[in-house]
Amino acid sequence: MAGNGDWLRVRGIGRERFATYLAQYLAELGYTVEQQEAPERTESRVRGTLQKTNPAVPPGAASLAFRLYPTSGGAALVWEAPTTIPDGERPRMDRLVREITTHLERTIATESHATAKVVHPPTPHLPWTRAPGAA
Repeated sequence: MAGNGDWLRVRGIGRERFATYLAQYLAELGYTVEQQEAPERTESRVRGTLQKTNPAVPPGAASLAFRLYPTSGGAALVWEAPTTIPDGERPRMDRLVREITTHLERTIATESHATAKVVHPPTPHLPWTRAPGAA
């Protein structure tokens, strides 16, 4: 499934566990989280709706959606929503993305005793960073 717009990948743990770590962190940020496993399609989905006011979360990130699928030796995370961010919210969104990334990196390294790790694909993809005219 290469080329599906991976944002992050993990090596050493499966998609379900990766999805759980993401869902737990979103809950800590104040999101109500819905996590779905689709074994027949071998994917997980995580959706979050912001319930508690959090100044670190821009208004455009009040609703988030992610898809995770297995890869050889781990899993990949695709950011599905939001797909656009207003220019004025971009710095706060970039910070939120960095915070989520850093939290996942630390949590996975700690929980796995450094046997698993988050890796960045060669061309990480966030929907609002597409080049102009890209499909």
